[in-house]
Amino acid sequence: MRTRNSHYPNNSPVTIPRRQNRRRTPNVVEPELRTIVEVAPMADNRTMEELLQAPTEGYGEAIVIPEINADHFEIKTNLLQLVQANPFHGFERENPHTHINNFKRITSTLKFRDVPNDVIKLMMFPYSLEGAARVWYDKEPPNSILTWEDLVTKFVNQFFPPSKTTHLKNEISRFTQKFEETFSEAWERFKEMLRACPHHGFTELTQIDTFYNGLNENDQDSLNAAAGGNLLSKTTREALNIIENKSKVRYSRNKSNVSRMNTNSRESSSKTDERIDKLADQISTLVEIVSKKVVTPATVKAVEESCVTCGGAHAYYNCPNTDRINLVFVLQRVLTIK
Repeated sequence: MRTRNSHYPNNSPVTIPRRQNRRRTPNVVEPELRTIVEVAPMADNRTMEELLQAPTEGYGEAIVIPEINADHFEIKTNLLQLVQANPFHGFERENPHTHINNFKRITSTLKFRDVPNDVIKLMMFPYSLEGAARVWYDKEPPNSILTWEDLVTKFVNQFFPPSKTTHLKNEISRFTQKFEETFSEAWERFKEMLRACPHHGFTELTQIDTFYNGLNENDQDSLNAAAGGNLLSKTTREALNIIENKSKVRYSRNKSNVSRMNTNSRESSSKTDERIDKLADQISTLVEIVSKKVVTPATVKAVEESCVTCGGAHAYYNCPNTDRINLVFVLQRVLTIK
């Protein structure tokens, strides 16, 4: 076996290295000493009363108006008055979609160079709110509305929640013609229901089918007759035109009839009022006449009894002389007979 010493001969001048036991020093990371610098607060010379006062800038606006680069840009007072003429209050009967459409119709007429129309709408929309709608806007967090789309989304969701959409869609699906409601009146009411929920999602085919099935049999037959025998043989656009034309014809006739009925009713009511006035005058006159002719009756004295036979204060049938007179009369009759 070859050893370490045999590798190096004895007469070799090379020194054999010996293994030394070295201790391993651990890698100790000494903590870094940092100096803590205390920052002295800035001196505030305000009094406690001034510190407790409310900030003068108030609560921030919810709408963030983008920067406008146009020169001499301002909104005229008459335009603000036009927007404020038809405000949205937040009533149950109000439709936020209708308000948005009217507002866009007004602001679309404004054209300013280097000023986007959405910026104008963001600036003017708060002036179109009153009552509960204005309270809602004032409660919105500051800087929470950045675009016109954000404003429309929040406004519609607040005053047209999903529950209202579901209710209106169910009302449309359950449409039924009312008793004594004409064809034109039923069609106008159905269109009003569709306008109340512009995002109903019903196709034209579904609308026509719902309206047709809600009509009574007479109006269904007349509608089929107007379509040449069967409304289903027409396209949806042709069917809508037939319904619209039929409603206009019936409506014009009904309108004239209603006007005549209203005129007749007004004339008859005026004549009735005149008769009632005359009767009231006659009754008043009779009351006055009767009140003048009523005379207080005189006091009636008690009737004293007086006898017709002797003149005494008694009735004739109680007169004591009656028997005597009868006797004399009988004697006279006897003597006459003899």
